[in-house]
Amino acid sequence: MSSTPRYRAIADDLTGKIRSGHYRAGEALPAQRELSASYGVTMMTLRQALQVLSGEGLIVQRAGRGTYVTPASAEYPLDTLRSLGDDLRRQGHPLRTEVLSVAVRRAPRSLTRLLGDAPAGHRALRLVRVRHLLGRPAVHQISWIAEPHASAVKGTDFTETPLYTALADAGARVHRATERVRPALLTAPVAALLRRPAGGPVFVSERATYDDQGALVVLDHATILGELLEIRAERKATDLSLHWVSQP
Repeated sequence: MSSTPRYRAIADDLTGKIRSGHYRAGEALPAQRELSASYGVTMMTLRQALQVLSGEGLIVQRAGRGTYVTPASAEYPLDTLRSLGDDLRRQGHPLRTEVLSVAVRRAPRSLTRLLGDAPAGHRALRLVRVRHLLGRPAVHQISWIAEPHASAVKGTDFTETPLYTALADAGARVHRATERVRPALLTAPVAALLRRPAGGPVFVSERATYDDQGALVVLDHATILGELLEIRAERKATDLSLHWVSQP
C-alpha cells in the first residue's frame, strides 16, 4: 500500500494534468464538489490538495468564481496609480515579497533633488525588496519614503502589507506619479539577489509618487528581469495603454 497521503497523490495528478495541457493556462478547474467526487475523497482532502497547487503557483482561487490554472502572462498597467504588486495581486497571481532591509538612511541626491528645499543630511526610510512572481525572483525594488510618512510606516511588516496600503493607512493621499522605464543590463549585486547571471537584459523603472498637495511621497527604483517581463502597448483611438506582461 502506498504511503503517499491521498491529498498529495491528488495534487500530483492535478499537477501532471496542468503541465501536460489537459487543464490549460487561465482555464477553470472543475468545481470542487465535482473534483472531490471524481477522486472519491472528502472536500477537506481535496482542499488540502488545492492548497499544495496554490503554494506552488499552479492555480489561483478567486472568491465566488472558482479555481483557475495560473494564467501564462501577468499584466502591469503603467497608466494607473497602483503598484506592480497591487496589480499582480488583483489579477490573482501568486506574489511573494522578500524584505531585504528597512532602515532610515541619509537620502540620496535623486530624492533630495525632488524634495527641493530638503536640508543637507536629510534622512528618509529606505525599503529594499525582492518580488517573487510564480515562485521566481523577478523584481528588485528600492523605495525611498519621505517624511512625514517614513516615520509612520517604519514598523510595518512589508512581507504582508503592501507599501501603498501602509501609506494610505498612515494618511498619505496619492494623487499622481511620474515613471520612466528604460532598458539596461543586470548589475552583479542585483543579479545575485535575482539569481541570474550579470549582464542579462532588464528594465529599470524609476517612479516618483506625489500626494494631493504636490509633496513627494515615494521614490522607487525597480530592476525588472527582461527575460520574465515585457512591455506591451495597446493603442486606441482615444488613448494609449501600456502593460507589463510576464513570460512563463
